[in-house]
Amino acid sequence: MPYDKLSDLPPAVKDNLPKHAQEIFQAAFNSASKQYDEESRWFATAWAAVENVYEKNADDKWVKKPDHK
Repeated sequence: MPYDKLSDLPPAVKDNLPKHAQEIFQAAFNSASKQYDEESRWFATAWAAVENVYEKNADDKWVKKPDHK
């Protein structure tokens, strides 16, 4: 089921990702939910989209990759 609002995202997403990364996750997840039948693929697609732009730093915080500033 697609996420209508950022506040609807699972805690692992909304409690750890910056707002922009949450927006990326939401958009990718919702798009994948229209393309694939399996929810696991929706999550995999969404996390892959986030990881294209963000990475975890040494403090275990999600930050934009240097080439995406």
